[in-house]
Amino acid sequence: MNSLNRAMDPIVLIAIGYCLSFFMAINIGGNDAANPVDTAVGSGVLTIRQALMLFSLGVFAGALLQGSYVIKTVGKGIVPTIPLAGAVATILAAGSWVLIATLKGMPISTSQSIVGGVIGVGLGMVLKGELSLSDLNFGVLSNIVLSWIISPLSAIFLSLILYMVFQKHLIKLETTAGGRRVIRMVMILTLLFSAYSFGANDVANATGVYLFVTSKYLGLPDPYTMFILASIGAAGIVVGGWSIGRKVIDTVAYKITKLDYGTGVVAEASNSLTVWLFTTIPSWLIGYGMPISTTHASVSSIIGVGIAKYGRKWFLSSKSVVLKIVFSWMLTLPITIIVGALFYYVIGLLVGGL
Repeated sequence: MNSLNRAMDPIVLIAIGYCLSFFMAINIGGNDAANPVDTAVGSGVLTIRQALMLFSLGVFAGALLQGSYVIKTVGKGIVPTIPLAGAVATILAAGSWVLIATLKGMPISTSQSIVGGVIGVGLGMVLKGELSLSDLNFGVLSNIVLSWIISPLSAIFLSLILYMVFQKHLIKLETTAGGRRVIRMVMILTLLFSAYSFGANDVANATGVYLFVTSKYLGLPDPYTMFILASIGAAGIVVGGWSIGRKVIDTVAYKITKLDYGTGVVAEASNSLTVWLFTTIPSWLIGYGMPISTTHASVSSIIGVGIAKYGRKWFLSSKSVVLKIVFSWMLTLPITIIVGALFYYVIGLLVGGL
């Protein structure tokens, strides 16, 4: 065991960790690419290929310009110093669960997956005596959990309000070729903004846990470290969206509610605003952007327009799909906490205190 520990050079482990982060980013792209592109595809405004091209541009812009807002939260906001073994354990726990869900076509929360992994590692460190329970930042954690509750409700509320306010105008625009072109352009702009917001929020789920160890072993200040991590995460997310994202896009775009041009643009606007606000405003106020579930925001915005347009008939026709999605959400946090703690224990036995 000691010889294995000596052989595990920290730089080698960081390189392995970056590969695992890229793997996690691919899974995030595969599961969450649906969030910005679902309404544009489901309403028939864009093909999946066209939507994914815009998604790629928006994700890179958001990750590089605002990705640091949430990378800081995941990297240092919950557990003050995540060791190398903890970073690897978190990525393995979250990445495995997200991959399983993606292959099943279930849009789960990658934010909950990574936060669950971080909590599991933190609890593992407490059980091993490496941290005290008071070292965990329950203030930030409670804000994160609260944002998980408020953000989907906000997305539903925004969709309802926007649809009611613009319903007559949207119906009028949909009746003419020129009006449909206007809606198409608005949809493209909202998709880009949604992908930007998604990149700013979700890139931390792939790479945020490596903030401390990258700064420590490579000797880089946090701003440079966060730019490197954001670049790695954005590249992986784009690869995942193109390679394995179509199954979840199909679930969210077509199976929750029937979307047309009007409901599609409203849902996209609601989703993008919700994600951007929860990424940006808390960072300005308390120094930590909230790693909300962009999946919850996206699905909730579609639920909102479904309720606004179809009322009770929507629930009767879509309840089985929605309940299946909600059930997968409920499993995410406890599973990743347990698996994260177990991975941390096993990796700790292999590599010691790195």
